Amino acid sequence: MRQLPRIVIEPLVRAALLEDLGRAGDITTDAVVDPADHSEAAIVAREPGVVAGLACAELAWTLVDPRVAVQVLVPDGSHVEPGAAIARVSGPSRAVLTAERVALNFLGHLSGVATGTATIADAIAHTRAQVCDTRKTIPGLRALQKYAVVAGGGSNHRFGLDDAVLIKDNHIAVAGGITAAVGRVRASVGHMVKVEVEVDTLDQLRELIATGADAVLLDNMGPSLLAEAVTLVDGRMVTEASGRITPATATGLAEAGVDLISVGWLTHSARVLDVGLDHLS
Repeated sequence: MRQLPRIVIEPLVRAALLEDLGRAGDITTDAVVDPADHSEAAIVAREPGVVAGLACAELAWTLVDPRVAVQVLVPDGSHVEPGAAIARVSGPSRAVLTAERVALNFLGHLSGVATGTATIADAIAHTRAQVCDTRKTIPGLRALQKYAVVAGGGSNHRFGLDDAVLIKDNHIAVAGGITAAVGRVRASVGHMVKVEVEVDTLDQLRELIATGADAVLLDNMGPSLLAEAVTLVDGRMVTEASGRITPATATGLAEAGVDLISVGWLTHSARVLDVGLDHLS
């Protein structure tokens, strides 16, 4: 799993620090803590989960003060249990305390995304299917959230409107049908661009197969209907299931034989993983 480059994450971390520090900085810490004080602390998991976002946390501290050192004890993608030390932080006490909330906000949120992804990935591990994300991401955080999905054992769907075609129901309605929509796309985009189409019924799927599309999004189909759809496709397209999928329902859908299961809540509603900073000295 490749770490996101600093050029991607630094503007996001800087924006979060600026939001928190406001016009006058950390007036509480500056009043309470002597500038000469030095601290050592540990980032500790309060509950089980999968770690993601350590680079963001480290950058939050080092942007406030480059003298802060962060020693990563378990890398992104690691499963941790309650009480596990994830990293150690040492440096000037003022900087350690000032950047704490921003660092933990990134780490807790992204670890939550990774943990949610892992619950689906583990549930379908015995099948051929992979869990993937969607574009239902928090504005501005898409790259970070999609990175966290990979940390949790998932894969990425398209990153934006410009890197792949996904013809959805409203596109089909405006175009006048699946065949017309796919035809217009093929006449417009280059040969390197993949084309996926959303369908709700087997009749729509039959029409789509004849167009030679690259992938099909099978929306809100139960396991038995999905199995029929997979049989119809017969390997001619990548098959993707979507629609209010939970850890409880993912297994049955994956066992229907689809290639991908896309889950929006992994990013738009991820539950934060509880992590904290424990002062050591």
